[in-house]
Amino acid sequence: MTQTKLADLQDAVQIPQKLTSLQDYYHTCQSFLNLISELTRIVSPTKNHYIFYQYSQAENFQITRPINTKLFIEIAQEFDVAWQQFLQFLIDLRQHQEQITCLPSAVTYLKTSPINRIVYTIQQAIGCIGDSLPNSNQARKRAGQLFELLVKLILQEIGLVCESRTVHIPVPHYPDIQISYELDLVFSRYHTIVAAETRFINPNEIIGSIKTTSKDRIDKIFLDKYLLTKLLGRNIPVVAIFLHDVQRARIRNNDFGVNSTFKSNHFLGYTIALNQLDGVYYVDSETVLNDRLRPYISDFQSFLTKDLWRLSK
Repeated sequence: MTQTKLADLQDAVQIPQKLTSLQDYYHTCQSFLNLISELTRIVSPTKNHYIFYQYSQAENFQITRPINTKLFIEIAQEFDVAWQQFLQFLIDLRQHQEQITCLPSAVTYLKTSPINRIVYTIQQAIGCIGDSLPNSNQARKRAGQLFELLVKLILQEIGLVCESRTVHIPVPHYPDIQISYELDLVFSRYHTIVAAETRFINPNEIIGSIKTTSKDRIDKIFLDKYLLTKLLGRNIPVVAIFLHDVQRARIRNNDFGVNSTFKSNHFLGYTIALNQLDGVYYVDSETVLNDRLRPYISDFQSFLTKDLWRLSK
């Protein structure tokens, strides 16, 4: 079998038709893991469990985003085993739904946060491939779109109805003026019909804001929930799902530092003074969780196995 070349992986993350299924994501990630032996592996001197990969001269020695080795599966064979277990778990989750955590086999499986590790590895592999491209802004935007699609495919795999949606909501007393909202995901356990009386979003539906990072985005998510609730005259459940909140930083003349991008004061301010989101979940929650934030933030595995089913009753 011919090894996939980096150029093929670059096409995979740029051309929409290349990544349309979970199996496509698996193959892209697996191929990248088979290529990383050709890259230079750099350990961050400030946080030793973060690494970077550096590409060759052909890619202008581009450096990837920081990778958390506590979650990232670097060995292709290990990832393959973890992937097969993940697929089987999704089948079980679809069947048992909120009862999944009562199964002894599931309890054993979930102890090592395997869902967070699989999702993190896949998404960061895609991000690293994008980091080899010359246009970094375009690569970041595409990585965000692919993370949204990855979450959508997982939710569909466990039996949820899930779609992106744009709604145009009239401003009260100004029926000719509308506010347009592009909703990342709208999901439900049930096939729903959006009738006139439900006005754009069915009571059984949940809005999901899916972002790779909360940097420069957290304010809008809180504001969207507030305005949608006010404009539609009822509580609109909104959850936020983030990959992580870290970025590469120059620290003491070193390009391989790692900084958190999470704005904890803003988050708490909006939560207390405006409105609390119905759930905030991180695939990599290491840099945001502390005792003060723990009541408001959890990890993606908890969302998929517990909170999702509670919210979508």
